[in-house]
Amino acid sequence: MTRDRRKEAQKYLAQNRAATFHYEIKERYEAGIVLRGSEVKSLREGRVDLSEAYATVDKGEVWLRQMHVAAFFAARAFPHAERGIRKLLLHAKEIAYLDRAVSREGFTLLPLDLYFKGSHIKVTLGLARGKKSHDKRATLAAKTEEREALEAIRTRRDGLR
Repeated sequence: MTRDRRKEAQKYLAQNRAATFHYEIKERYEAGIVLRGSEVKSLREGRVDLSEAYATVDKGEVWLRQMHVAAFFAARAFPHAERGIRKLLLHAKEIAYLDRAVSREGFTLLPLDLYFKGSHIKVTLGLARGKKSHDKRATLAAKTEEREALEAIRTRRDGLR
């Protein structure tokens, strides 16, 4: 792994890998997130889980729900709610578009990953639609086929040297 890839990998705090398996991601949006100090410290330690998290649009604001941020040990006096609701920061036009897509077209908003961008913590939101079981099988078959093709190319290349 090169140094640049390692730095890129270290920026990510959490990823929701199951989301791309269970949902077809149509569009991605980068959003800021409003956090308390103890939440940021827990995130820096990597104590976060996005597997059950989702976002909703309420009264012109986007809220992230069910994201688990573990309690920070030194914040005993004023602890944060581990599965609290957290506000996401997006442009008004983006929020209006997402509200329309979620309410009328049957899409879901899912957090795909949580990462640092400079000194700020950002969330990648995916506008997603659920996959059917036959879609999941087709995705797995395509990935397996691609992996086998790459493996055959590698063995052929290495065999010729």
